Amino acid sequence: MKEKEPLFSPKNIRLITSPLVRDNPITVQVLGICSALAVTVKLEPSIVMAISVVVVLAFSNVVMSLMRNITPPRIRIIVMLTIIAFMVIMVDQVLKAFLYDVSKQLSVFVGLIITNCIIMGRLEAFAIANKPWPSFLDGIGNGFGYAWILVVVGFFREVFGSGTFFGFELFNNRLWNLYDIGYKNNGMMILPPMALIIVGVIIWVQRSRHKELIEKN
Repeated sequence: MKEKEPLFSPKNIRLITSPLVRDNPITVQVLGICSALAVTVKLEPSIVMAISVVVVLAFSNVVMSLMRNITPPRIRIIVMLTIIAFMVIMVDQVLKAFLYDVSKQLSVFVGLIITNCIIMGRLEAFAIANKPWPSFLDGIGNGFGYAWILVVVGFFREVFGSGTFFGFELFNNRLWNLYDIGYKNNGMMILPPMALIIVGVIIWVQRSRHKELIEKN
């Protein structure tokens, strides 16, 4: 009798850890770049968007995996889009109910998770051919790989572009006022090109620390 694989076997753990750096969906696979430009002006919407993608990706992977043996190949893309759309609608409704202001900031971008190529890519490349538990871990791993990039970009853009951290004034408060000695917020940080530049810096740092990523690409 075949021995049952542990839930957190080394192979399953790699499904979570590999997308964080060595197979990151944004910096290595170059997927999901658009949202890194659109929602990272402030840290709060960046975090909310990141969590939303993690939830949608993880559970969409599970549902697609459960349906993999009953989904005809000719309609699998339609089935995938239907699953993702359902998950996105659920997330959108939760945001409107509990985080309405953030939901307004994210505007149409939550709905555009439906077309996020990271999610479609993982359903097509992994969930369609694997069992639910590995598919769930793959969704969590790739979701968090996407999430930490968004959070880092959002942090730098808000701090240096607006001079705030979650809305708290960093450079003009009771302890100090750097504006009085000539400090200026960098208005370019809130422009979309700066998101690409920050992502580019992250890619450079990753490749300088992990030489195998240069050969991989």
